[in-house]
Amino acid sequence: MNNSNKRRVEEFFTLSNAGKTDACFALFSDDLVWTDMGTSRFAGTYRGKHAVMTQLLGPLFASLEGGITMEIENMIGEGDKVVVQARGSAKTRDGRDYNNVYCQVFTLRDNKIIEVVEYCDTALIQQVLG
Repeated sequence: MNNSNKRRVEEFFTLSNAGKTDACFALFSDDLVWTDMGTSRFAGTYRGKHAVMTQLLGPLFASLEGGITMEIENMIGEGDKVVVQARGSAKTRDGRDYNNVYCQVFTLRDNKIIEVVEYCDTALIQQVLG
């Protein structure tokens, strides 16, 4: 595995947890493709940094108080892929817990994240976020 890919993904989580959105987004390629699997209101494929921010993360974080804190449980990789199992914790704006589990598959090229495929508990998303 390319250790720089692993370090880059760890950096993504560190910056995200610190609320450093601009620095976090600088790790993505301009032609980023982000796919949320399942049938929740956030499921789908988003192409480009702007689409990820405005169509996925913007609406998601608008439902939350202070974003999501992610704790990496496992990280493995081979070649240009890094797979992360993580637990997220958050509160909705109306005070409910939103604590999901994730498996995210990152693809990197030239030290940039070019693709993310995310799997999580979509029933929980429906129950807590609608």
